[in-house]
Parts: sequence; structure tokens; C-alpha cells
Amino acid sequence: MDPINISQTARTPRVEFDFKTNKFVIAGESYPEDVSTFYGPLLETFTKFLNDSADAQISFRFELIYFNSSTAKILMELFEALEEAAGSGNQVVITWAHEAGDDNIKELGEEFAEELSNAKFILEEIAI
Repeated sequence: MDPINISQTARTPRVEFDFKTNKFVIAGESYPEDVSTFYGPLLETFTKFLNDSADAQISFRFELIYFNSSTAKILMELFEALEEAAGSGNQVVITWAHEAGDDNIKELGEEFAEELSNAKFILEEIAI
């Protein structure tokens, strides 16, 4: 699969999906006009990648400073797919980066982490 690189805009995050190194990043703000149009093709491609992965080391970094409720549903789908991949024998590491002092984003990450039992979850405080 070819890598996917989407530049950040005022309403959409930076997306870096590198299928050769199994490293994935979503960073910035996410409140697209149409969440399905923005995330639909990404989810489809990423899910296909996960379904074809066996004994892979997969790293997914979330570095979001704001996202709306529609994006939260997409993130939950991503977490579920990553958890399933981890349960199928892949080594999945999820890093949830949050700005120092941003308790809201930190707590949202902690809530996502509670849903995981197979994937490794790292909560990382950063300066943005």
C-alpha cells in the first residue's frame, strides 16, 4: 500500500499512514464538515491493512488538540480495530499525546484506554 499523507488544515488533522513501517499518526484538530468523507477512505484502507497484518508491530500515535463528537466516534472505531488486531497476534502500541495541562484531552485518552485489553496504551504529555 502506498503511504497516505494529508496536510493539516484549520478543520482537519495531519494524517501520516506509512504501511511499510507500520507507523501511523493523526495530529492536530479534527472537526471536518463531513466526517465520513474525510475519514471514510482512511478507515477503509487502514482496516484492510489490519486485516492483512500478521505478527506485525504497529504503532499509532494520536496527537489531537481538539476533536468533535463525530471524530470521537471515528476514533472509537480506530481503537476497536487496533484492539482487534492486537488480539489477533499483532503487537499494537497506541500513544495518546496530550498537551501539558490539557486535562480534557488527557481524560478522553484515559477513557479510550479503558476499552483496551490487548493493545498497549501510552499516555504521553507533550508541549505543543
